[in-house]
Amino acid sequence: MSRPLLILLLASAAPLAGCSAISAVGSSMKTAVKGPQMQPMSYPSALVPTSQTVMPLGASSREPMPQPASANSLWRTGARSFFHDQRAARVGDILTVLIAIDDSASTSNATNAERVSTNKAGITNLFGLESSLGKILPKAFSPASAINTNTDYNATGTGTIARKEQIKLTIAAVVTELLPNGNMVIQGRQEVKTNNDVRELTVAGIVRPEDITSTNTILHTQLAEARISYGGRGDVSAVQKTAGGTALLQRFTPF
Repeated sequence: MSRPLLILLLASAAPLAGCSAISAVGSSMKTAVKGPQMQPMSYPSALVPTSQTVMPLGASSREPMPQPASANSLWRTGARSFFHDQRAARVGDILTVLIAIDDSASTSNATNAERVSTNKAGITNLFGLESSLGKILPKAFSPASAINTNTDYNATGTGTIARKEQIKLTIAAVVTELLPNGNMVIQGRQEVKTNNDVRELTVAGIVRPEDITSTNTILHTQLAEARISYGGRGDVSAVQKTAGGTALLQRFTPF
């Protein structure tokens, strides 16, 4: 490859590398200031739509539209009855998710490593030139003890992790998509405002119709690709959150 062509390729790649570096720094700064963001569900691609999609009433119904009652009939055609399946099954249907997280984890590790090594090497005979090496090497050189090393290594490490999380909530989610195999993608969002603070709960995941109970509820443990977030924003949350400048210093300090 000619030198002018190589320079041209490097010059073309420099802006791309600069953009990637700027993007990486910007992402790190955003994470440091706003905290880690939840990743979208993958199945394998993102499934939660950015806008809620609701199919028109009757577009894909399991039942015909209700009709006026006919003569000598107690029920209208298409009316809900005691024997009708009330569970969510279509885009736009509502499903209740029962969140009961009670997790605990405890991990303890200890490591101890020690190593001692000694190496000695001498030149007793080198084609009769061993006596001449002193003229080339420093005066303190001795062929009998040309190399002598001594190494002593000792490392000790301990680590302990103890976590306990308890969350018990109920939230209504909406079916946003029907997958080809019959599973449903759901997502729900709930906000409660008290004074100047907002408590926010979000849930998303993939549901099997068989796991939905007769009361149209499902446990969070039965959600595939579950994404559950519980937090808030407002005055109290702002006071509890680490200041942006301090977060940047803690993230990028080399000390």
